[in-house]
Amino acid sequence: MKMKLQLVLVVAAAVCAACNPLKNPREKKQLLLISFDGFRWDYDQDVDTPNMDQLSVDGVKAKYITPPMLTMTSPSHFTTITGRWVEDHEVVHNMMFNTTTNQKVPHKKTLTRSEWWDNGALPLWITAQDQGLKTASFHFPGGGVEYNGQAVNRALVEEVGHPDDNETEWRENIDTVMSWFSEEDFNLVTLYYGEPDNVGHAKGPDHPDRKEIIRQIDRTIGYLRHAIDRHNLADSLDVIITSDHGMTTVKKRPQVDEIILNEYLELLKLASFEILDYGGFGILTPRPGKEQEVFDKLSNAPNLTVYKTDQMPESFHLGRSERLPPIVIIADLGFNLNSRFIVYVNKGDHGYHNWEMDMKTIFWAFGPSFKKNYLSEPFDSIHIYPLMCKLLQVEPAPNNGSLAVTEDMLLPGGGSLRARLSVALLLSTLLSTFTIL
Repeated sequence: MKMKLQLVLVVAAAVCAACNPLKNPREKKQLLLISFDGFRWDYDQDVDTPNMDQLSVDGVKAKYITPPMLTMTSPSHFTTITGRWVEDHEVVHNMMFNTTTNQKVPHKKTLTRSEWWDNGALPLWITAQDQGLKTASFHFPGGGVEYNGQAVNRALVEEVGHPDDNETEWRENIDTVMSWFSEEDFNLVTLYYGEPDNVGHAKGPDHPDRKEIIRQIDRTIGYLRHAIDRHNLADSLDVIITSDHGMTTVKKRPQVDEIILNEYLELLKLASFEILDYGGFGILTPRPGKEQEVFDKLSNAPNLTVYKTDQMPESFHLGRSERLPPIVIIADLGFNLNSRFIVYVNKGDHGYHNWEMDMKTIFWAFGPSFKKNYLSEPFDSIHIYPLMCKLLQVEPAPNNGSLAVTEDMLLPGGGSLRARLSVALLLSTLLSTFTIL
């Protein structure tokens, strides 16, 4: 009887250890977040993508996710990494701007300007570092600046003009990130790729070159999975793959009448600041006393909706912004917002209403914390943040997301596959031993 009791105690202790993998600092505390800019929710459906298909079998896939208003790169990425709506984090455009001086800073140069990003909403890098974790940003928007004087532990910022579609470099970036996890024990790394956004803009979402870049992304995902195995990270590293917005075909003459706002109001006379030649989204500051006149005249323009910032629908989560100008213009899907003359910059674009299916985007997740072959219902990207905090065991900063939306993706108890197999083996051994005794 004494021997039986000792055996029970030994096995019980082993089972408890296996069920509590969080005591291992390498387990359950490593997360890679990858964003492929402009990856529309259905881009994998008209291309042969064996590695993406395998992700759906080996992990979680959402039918699609809805980006925040605004469906633009910097606002959407910062919502993902902060869990805050755009009206709260105030990164309201890809360009940094000043409505008083009319200063406009291009997107790539904005990536190193702390004053554009540091508005009180803490990104996950900083929150995790404050709780003892190591974080890194590889080209991810918002990662290359300081928050309350604190920088991300390691941050690489993409240089202006750097090509985004070099497949060899993509693989090298993965190798670099894997070494950060395996050799330097980083806990969180965010990795950004600028495709398929670039080809979507330049060629349009239906062009064969867009399909080819999706094949390249698929090969890259295959390379990532092999790299995880080579670096012995399969039992410790969770991976989330997502994007910031979708893409739609820009409608052009002679098929449609272009939007030229100066045909409906005299912009030089009535507006003191504008950003309009940028896809489906525009902002405008009326001259003093001219706000209602500007609003009324734009309300007569076709193929767009004009909003007063403080009267926008609550569902936009933009109305409390102090940085947005008083007038916001959103074009109907596929229409360009031209100010004084037609500008044919892109064949594909975004910035439109986030309820449009062409603006929806992707979500895959796999690793020791996630269920297999799990298809998630659609959800808003705001909810990715509390999921990441759960994976990293980080106490979240104030955010607008909810773990309840995504927790069904996770395995019960959150243990690694190795730990769960150990439990099963130990219990089996215990039962066999008692049978012998």
